[in-house]
Amino acid sequence: MILVCGEALIDLFMKAPDEAEMSARAVAGGSPFNVAIGLARLGVETAFLGGISRDQFGAFLADGLAREGVDDRFLVRTDRLSTISVVATTDDGQPNYAFHGEGAADRSLRLADLPATLPDDIQALTFGSYSMAVEPVGSTFAALAQREHRRRVISVDPNLRPTVVGDLESWAAAAERFYRTATMIKASDEDIRIAWGGRVSIADAAAYWLNCGAGLVVVTEGAKGATAFSARGSVSVPGCPVVVRDTVGAGDTFHAALLAQLAKTGRLHPEAIATLEPSTICDLLAYATTAAAITVSRSGADLPTAADVTASLSPRLRG
Repeated sequence: MILVCGEALIDLFMKAPDEAEMSARAVAGGSPFNVAIGLARLGVETAFLGGISRDQFGAFLADGLAREGVDDRFLVRTDRLSTISVVATTDDGQPNYAFHGEGAADRSLRLADLPATLPDDIQALTFGSYSMAVEPVGSTFAALAQREHRRRVISVDPNLRPTVVGDLESWAAAAERFYRTATMIKASDEDIRIAWGGRVSIADAAAYWLNCGAGLVVVTEGAKGATAFSARGSVSVPGCPVVVRDTVGAGDTFHAALLAQLAKTGRLHPEAIATLEPSTICDLLAYATTAAAITVSRSGADLPTAADVTASLSPRLRG
């Protein structure tokens, strides 16, 4: 089982104004929430740890996790309101976010809310997005990562949202706590550009994360594909040609697919990840880029099933 730790929220997709009215569509979202759904659809036992409101949105989020088969025993229910993320999509399919969540349920998790121990069948924990940095949940999750990192895989996706975390220096200090515990770090080229203000190359960022202790660093570059870095060097795969509807959930799909394949091939262990062969890493990247390509070909964060990925991957391998 993989325990996904982080936020679940409401994505409010806005349409262009029509005179005095703006119509919207509310869907379940949040990067960790998407990762949990993605893992479940890819056939991996998954649980979710996060603060969920008792309001109508919170009930909608909890029902969504249960419907997808995500274990909900670690949900922390609270009377605080759900975060709402207002999403407007640009002409090239890129989402712009505005968050309304100060003091909301997903940020309110405290040390006392953590389980004293985790079941032995949990092989990995994932952390990502703004719940790594905002308080008190950031410090709560950092303590959990520190507690568990010598026993289980810790996978981190910065998924940086500057409009939420605000001060990037504070965010960097908060994220460092997770980098020092990480077995694997998955990031986008955009994360690197924002985090270092364009002053650091992808290779240098990967070297920094490897130096922090990660056994594997994977950086995605959208349509260009992805590159993985480890002690054995780097491996790259190209992206999949696809007509992009929008990119919401693409990085979450990629993260989930990496973890799912590691789990299915018996490599979801710190030692195994640190010693992956280049050919194995190439296969992992091919699987994850294929999964992400399926998501961007659909509207919204509609993550693929294992059957979807297998059907798309086979022609790619033949090609």
